[in-house]
Amino acid sequence: MKAGPGAHGHDPKSTRPVIKRATKHLGEVRLIGGLWKRSKLPVADRPGLRPTPDRVRETLFNWLGQDLTGWRVLDAFAGSGALGFEAASRGATEVQLLERDGVLVDSLLAVKLRLAAAAISVLRVDALSWMPRAPADRFELVFVDPPFDAGLAPAAATAAGRLVVPGGYLYVESDVLLPAPPAGHTLFRQFKAGAVHAQLWQRELAT
Repeated sequence: MKAGPGAHGHDPKSTRPVIKRATKHLGEVRLIGGLWKRSKLPVADRPGLRPTPDRVRETLFNWLGQDLTGWRVLDAFAGSGALGFEAASRGATEVQLLERDGVLVDSLLAVKLRLAAAAISVLRVDALSWMPRAPADRFELVFVDPPFDAGLAPAAATAAGRLVVPGGYLYVESDVLLPAPPAGHTLFRQFKAGAVHAQLWQRELAT
């Protein structure tokens, strides 16, 4: 069979070798609590990737409580995985990470393997396509932290709201303050740190 372009590391139209560049990394973030406290997660140089700052994560998990034992969690725009792995580190029994960037998916899978994180599952998928088709009332906690420059936060929050169990939480991180929660949710906590607006909503209990 004839070798295709790039076979054996060479471009057939050139005598120069094709060099496969390693993924650049902007740095790393550290988990701040739980079983894997101080474990490092790589932050790849990818468009729109902006891990949740330590200060914001610390505040968020002070709101939620330090022990998430038994919780089912969805991290809809996983990126570096900082939020999802933080939840698993604190005892969540099921954490679903959604990410459409293949490089980031590979990185998430590598971290899962390194930490032996049995509670973590990684799915390469577009979150805005996946959430409307997912079963409702599925998660005790849903993280929505899309790229700031994409303007996805309002639509993503609406799609995510139906996935939260009654009494559960929806966390949205955005560069703008969303004016209202999804139907059936009430504001639990919110604050601003730099360019980050962090809003935590709670789904109302059924009456």
